[in-house]
Amino acid sequence: MGTTVPTTGGDAIRPFTIDVPEEQLTDLRRRVAATKWPDREPDDSQGVQLETIQALADYWATEYDWRRFEERFAALPHFVTEIDGVDIHFIHVRSEHEDALPLLVTHGWPGSTVEQLKIIDPLTRPTEHGASAADAFHLVIPSLPGYGFSGKPTETGWDPVRVARAWVELMSRLGYRRYVAQGGDWGNAVTERMALLEPPGLLGIHTNMPATVPADISKALQLGDPPPAGLSAAEKTAYETLADFFRTGVGYAIEMANRPQTLYGIVDSPVGLAAWMIDHDVRSYQLIARAFAGRPGGLSRDDVLDNVTHYWLTNTAISSARLYWENTGAFFDARGVEIPVGVTVFPDELYPAPRSWAERAYPKLVHFNEVEEGGHFAAWEQPQTFSAEVRATFRSLR
Repeated sequence: MGTTVPTTGGDAIRPFTIDVPEEQLTDLRRRVAATKWPDREPDDSQGVQLETIQALADYWATEYDWRRFEERFAALPHFVTEIDGVDIHFIHVRSEHEDALPLLVTHGWPGSTVEQLKIIDPLTRPTEHGASAADAFHLVIPSLPGYGFSGKPTETGWDPVRVARAWVELMSRLGYRRYVAQGGDWGNAVTERMALLEPPGLLGIHTNMPATVPADISKALQLGDPPPAGLSAAEKTAYETLADFFRTGVGYAIEMANRPQTLYGIVDSPVGLAAWMIDHDVRSYQLIARAFAGRPGGLSRDDVLDNVTHYWLTNTAISSARLYWENTGAFFDARGVEIPVGVTVFPDELYPAPRSWAERAYPKLVHFNEVEEGGHFAAWEQPQTFSAEVRATFRSLR
């Protein structure tokens, strides 16, 4: 699956090589082809539609080429280093521009380092993408513990706070004394907790899934109350979108937060894993379903299966789910971040954060923008827009 160069130093950074045995790919195709199918759903709202998942499975078993992706993925500089007893895998791409700013980018679930690949070139080589050399970044893209090629914790306690501390250590170990950080989904939870730690080198953060919900709004959402009086139009839209998501869209999160170890089916069945992953939120699912219906937009069939296959081959379906069990904080509640923050609101995100909430949540809001297209997997779906937003956020902090 992957190899590292052995070393005796406890804090050493070791090169990592990706090499998937052919028998694992043969077994994957066999399992996909042998899937036992249920009957068709009587109502589309009941989950991943049979037509969509069968189209995915057919392409996966007969046409999808992991080796084509692996060649591109493995060509990047991959490393591991042990932090707090766990091997942390990360991609580290340095820009050729001398004054590039180090940037740590953290993925979420059901994402991985795969969803960040399209932003590497625009951020490390900005002059080839219509930007200035002054906008260049050195990129550090780690895999969360229990995800991808990172180690799987054998003890509890690896919550977003502990991951944030590990990321601070990683940047220090790489020799970066001044840096910025970015994240969405779990990546935002970790990035905001890095900001709360206020390590000396962290200049600011950017998020595409901000935690801005005020305490009174959060309480009303928990009680299932109607929108409080006095909300602006943007605030009311955010409230109603969140209320709908909490009512119909968090089943996967509740199961993983309570009983992650019970999900044996998605470890044994690749199609079960794919269905579980692509049903993250309605708008993301619709985007993915269009790709398998011959109408791709933002994500291709290969994009989707690169990520799902990555989870399958690393056997991280359950180890990744444990992060939900570990977490004790609310996803969207404002946390009191006091360092500079940039926010980009993508229209198909889980909720459209209003500027008014962002200004209250982040007193040092250095950038806020509502873009026209994109959703939960912003870097993956809209890499050029995402990269431009990251550049705009950190321009004043260099």
